[in-house]
Amino acid sequence: MSRKPSTLKFFSTGVNQFSSRSATASYSLLFLCRLRVNWKREDCVCLTWGLGQYKLLVSFSPFKLEISCDGEEIVTLNPENKLYFETLQDPTRYQEQYMILLFHTHSKTHLEISVGMDLSLHGFNHTYGLPEHADTLVLKDTRYVTEAYRLYNLDVFGYDINSRLGLYGSVPFLLAHKLERTAGVFWLNASETLVDVKYNPEPNKDEPPGKKSKISPQTDVRWISESGTIDCFILLGPTAAQVFSQYAQLTGYQALPPLFSLGYHQCRWNYEDEADVKAVDAGFDLHGIPYDVIWLDIEHTNGKRYFTWDSELFPNPGELQHHLQKKNRKLVVISDPHIKIDPDWPLYCEVKEGGHFVKNREGAVYEGTCWPGESCYLDFSSSKTRSWYARQFSLSKYEGSTESLFVWNDMNEPSVFNGPEQTMPKDAVHHGGWEHRELHNLYGFYQHMATFEGLLTRSGGTERPFILSRSFFAGSQRLGAIWTGDNVATWEYLKISIPMLLSLSLTGIQFCGADVGGFVQDPDPELLVRWYQAGALQPFFRGHSAKMTKRREPWLFGDDVTSAIRSAVQDRYRLLPYWYTLFHQAHTSALPPIRPLWVEFPNDTSMFAVENQYMIGGALLVCPVTDPEVTEVKVLLPGSDVLWYDTNTAAVHKGARTLDLPVTLNTVPVFQRGGTVVPRRAGCGSSTADLQQHPFTLTVALDSKGNADGLLYLDDGHSFSYRDQMQFCLRRFTMRAGRLVNSCADDQGSFVSDDKVESVVILGLNSLKRKPKLKSRVKRPKVSFCGNYEWNISCVSNVVLDINQKVVSH
Repeated sequence: MSRKPSTLKFFSTGVNQFSSRSATASYSLLFLCRLRVNWKREDCVCLTWGLGQYKLLVSFSPFKLEISCDGEEIVTLNPENKLYFETLQDPTRYQEQYMILLFHTHSKTHLEISVGMDLSLHGFNHTYGLPEHADTLVLKDTRYVTEAYRLYNLDVFGYDINSRLGLYGSVPFLLAHKLERTAGVFWLNASETLVDVKYNPEPNKDEPPGKKSKISPQTDVRWISESGTIDCFILLGPTAAQVFSQYAQLTGYQALPPLFSLGYHQCRWNYEDEADVKAVDAGFDLHGIPYDVIWLDIEHTNGKRYFTWDSELFPNPGELQHHLQKKNRKLVVISDPHIKIDPDWPLYCEVKEGGHFVKNREGAVYEGTCWPGESCYLDFSSSKTRSWYARQFSLSKYEGSTESLFVWNDMNEPSVFNGPEQTMPKDAVHHGGWEHRELHNLYGFYQHMATFEGLLTRSGGTERPFILSRSFFAGSQRLGAIWTGDNVATWEYLKISIPMLLSLSLTGIQFCGADVGGFVQDPDPELLVRWYQAGALQPFFRGHSAKMTKRREPWLFGDDVTSAIRSAVQDRYRLLPYWYTLFHQAHTSALPPIRPLWVEFPNDTSMFAVENQYMIGGALLVCPVTDPEVTEVKVLLPGSDVLWYDTNTAAVHKGARTLDLPVTLNTVPVFQRGGTVVPRRAGCGSSTADLQQHPFTLTVALDSKGNADGLLYLDDGHSFSYRDQMQFCLRRFTMRAGRLVNSCADDQGSFVSDDKVESVVILGLNSLKRKPKLKSRVKRPKVSFCGNYEWNISCVSNVVLDINQKVVSH
């Protein structure tokens, strides 16, 4: 790990059980750098690190930590002396009861177990993170809402909007941003956690952007967890990119997904049989809509027995997968964590005999109700159980599976239909005697981990797995994709999906998406189109719907709707080289592929709360249409010194303004930032495998000085050879003074690509003083040039540049 002066860890493990709430505890500090004692007294000590600009003042009684940089206070831990471990209490007070299901109670074997801590973030009045909640991007002041932010993984069907109640996953990571600094707080605790946020003073909405208030703002945050230890990391940035990297060093970087998984996924609960799957597959080809993956929900199994197939509906699953694979398409099947109680099912007997089930508090196997009826739940906290589960994905064990079959982990909060809050009781017992309350939020993460290991082992460690999980925790980004669960087909859910996905992206869960069209209820045609357009501009792109809804394949709503959806999906496929490059950056530097505007414009306070538009990488600003029957949308263009090019019209606009932009059903506002180069494919074919048949087009958007640059990352798209044999290619395209240079951005890569750049589109033609020309030692057909100075755009075509060849164009 880096020894940069960036991360402080505060760790406390024990408490004197005979003391008061502010009990004496054992505290430890961990730095990633060398500390020096600046001065000390009997009641405190001052430590410095880095070049001396960072200081930590440790006060002993009462205990307090104050962190500053160059005299500026950043964060104070325990400012109100609320750091505590719960002391011994009356056992009769600790039988938990639920208002909805009063017959559910939990015992507490260990009574003095809850922990808490408060901290103050100085100068900050905007905080983010703490997913998953269907709420605003900026965290709310919890004094003025009905509840604290709850981190407790639950199966919530058609969840409430604008709520702080916990949903399917939890990441106890909070970011704070102000002018010239971003910081983060990571509270590593997997038990039920409540977070209170208090802004002092409240932000002044009438204050001019960029003007500093005379009263220094402060955000007070209080963490309370039901169990565990205090294990808190303070990430000091100072930039957002540095905070992302510091957090990734602790929890892991986003896995580099296989290229096919960035294409479009078609899902429904449920496709009826093999003929239905083949008909849907053929429908995409017939209507010219590319897609890569079709999904099967629980009905494909034999009576909800996972790792099986319904022999009547899916008698030839291997042949079905081969049928799809011939078109370079994949199949995904669901695998939930519960196992049907069936003494005649060999797999159930094997699990029971192997001791792989969670136990109840009496020591018997815990039983609950889910899709198969009475079920038992795998204890993924045990490495032995995870290894057993991983083996079930081997081709020899999973009958009817092939290497083109991938996995969907659902219901893994875990969901228990007859359990308290529809989940597992907190006093259920896991491997090693751990109560479920201790690791509840880790349950789905552990299943995700076991599934990842299974698919990795299936290929001998050579192929990148793809697994979608509904439940997640900090670090789930290492394992695959996440989606926002059972949303509803209304405009409000389309709109809230944007801040939900931005919150996930800020906290490391960067391969994320929402069910296009809404899982519950039936969208009208306009809503469906707008959702496809939004989904095509988000990392994970899947259409999904419940079995009680009407069929909604893209061609079922008339020619106009089909055309609009086709256009959105095709645009997604053409842009995949850019998306794949962004995921390479996420994998290596933790930069999120989608990010709030404030990440790119950190010193513009008017960007700090924007949540209806965002950046895809550093080059594209998007504003999905999330209201019905609109013919015009307002688009905020940041940066007074930035030029923005409308990708639909090539019109150029200066930043630091709001546009009233006309839209039709076929258009969504997308702007390319001046100074950037975006790679696209010239065509899209029927799946991602067809992309290599189409050359690249570079869109060069010039800044006010006539400059631009951008990256393109390539590898084989599916294996780990980019990591193990350095089989990758990273190219940099740079425009300076009318010269476009294709150069190597990482000379460690040894991947040789046959890809070509066939055309270069230059936005900002008026910035060039002469007609573009190409110089190269390679013989090629005559290059053609066309330009329109009125529209400020030019196109150099028939270029035919080898990606691996260094070329300079004038």
